[in-house]
Amino acid sequence: MTDSKQFEQAMRRAMELSLLGPTYGGNPQVGAVILDKDLNVIAEGFHKGAGTNHAEVDALSKLSAVPDGATAVVTLEPCNHTGRTGPCAQELINAGIKRVVFGVSDPGEASAGGASTLEAAGVEVFFGVLEPEIKAQLNVWMTSMLLKRPFITLKWAQTLDGRSAASDKTSKWISGPESRNHVHKLRSEIDAILVGTNTVLQDDPELTARKPDGSLYEHQPLRVILGKTELSPSHRVFNNEAETLQFKTHDLHEVISSLWSKNVRHLLVEGGAKVMSSFIEADLFNEILIYQAPLLVGGSNAAVAEIGISTMAEAKQLDFTEVNRLGNDILIRATARKAQ
Repeated sequence: MTDSKQFEQAMRRAMELSLLGPTYGGNPQVGAVILDKDLNVIAEGFHKGAGTNHAEVDALSKLSAVPDGATAVVTLEPCNHTGRTGPCAQELINAGIKRVVFGVSDPGEASAGGASTLEAAGVEVFFGVLEPEIKAQLNVWMTSMLLKRPFITLKWAQTLDGRSAASDKTSKWISGPESRNHVHKLRSEIDAILVGTNTVLQDDPELTARKPDGSLYEHQPLRVILGKTELSPSHRVFNNEAETLQFKTHDLHEVISSLWSKNVRHLLVEGGAKVMSSFIEADLFNEILIYQAPLLVGGSNAAVAEIGISTMAEAKQLDFTEVNRLGNDILIRATARKAQ
């Protein structure tokens, strides 16, 4: 087997390991394996969350000593800065690693440059192994880092005729249990969830992430409320199950900037229709999730309100990236179409 094939094999294992880490908390999912001079795996590691060892250091910690001629295979370029932990590039140098293979360059302004540091110390560096696959796996985090704002997912449930509620404003339950379980699992994997004050007043949501048995997931997203309306602390969104912030503004850019500074890298926007429409009109979204139920209710309660479109020629162009059945519902995932 050639070195390149063994590097690919090791990188696929590193990708598997990376998925063991959390998708929330501001840091990317990263996996690493250490190979001996014969390219056999001798240690594995992954990043377990903010403040813990990065994947390379986690893998190195499994070894009492690094053998001569060892190679580190890492999904993301080793970091080059000191944050809550030290620079991984320097840790690899100190450990005596002679070769580093990584898949994707670090897009961070402070953390990038690890490859140059390694090369300057005489470490052989190979870049780009399984790069497209790793970029796809890290899409949310990398998009957030490149845009300097959270990756924004807009989510709503609607009837077959595009309504989010009946004429009397009732909306429980448009979607079935499988769809609701899917949403709760998604909430457990993101940093923050946002709704408007009108949704709090009408639905009194708790906005927690719960398992099918009703128990809480270990991670609860930050609950964010948008709007100037005064809200009673008796609303369920202010309970002790998770942290809650209310931004008494309608300035989306101000809110997004503040959330970015709080290490929010993935924001889930759940409504209502006016809030959803304001994000769409401002082009502040990366993907849309629609839970389509086989119901017809008619009326005026459309899932999306005005978004500044007056003619079909101005319609926002999207691409379907996923269409799946969830019980009786259909899950539709769409992303904004990139300019040609």
